[in-house]
Amino acid sequence: MKGNIEERAQTLAAYMIEHKATVRSAAQAFGVSKSTVHKDLRERLPAINPALYRQVLPVLEENKAQRHIRGGIATREKYKAIVTAFPPKGGGTAGRR
Repeated sequence: MKGNIEERAQTLAAYMIEHKATVRSAAQAFGVSKSTVHKDLRERLPAINPALYRQVLPVLEENKAQRHIRGGIATREKYKAIVTAFPPKGGGTAGRR
């Protein structure tokens, strides 16, 4: 959805509100970059539709607050998969003498 910028910003906001979506998932659903979603919602939407901006703002803030938690979970899962695929040799005490 690359056409009308104002329409895209409002449609993105409605999508994020309805689905409690992250910027990344909204970008993927609409075929645009995360930067585009962020710019549309944080910079363009307040001028286009302030009421809709006030509705989407809590979703954006919640995502921002949870971002570090999701990143930590993803890192833990990544390293858990690595250890499962390549278990340590010699008793599992890496680095001990």
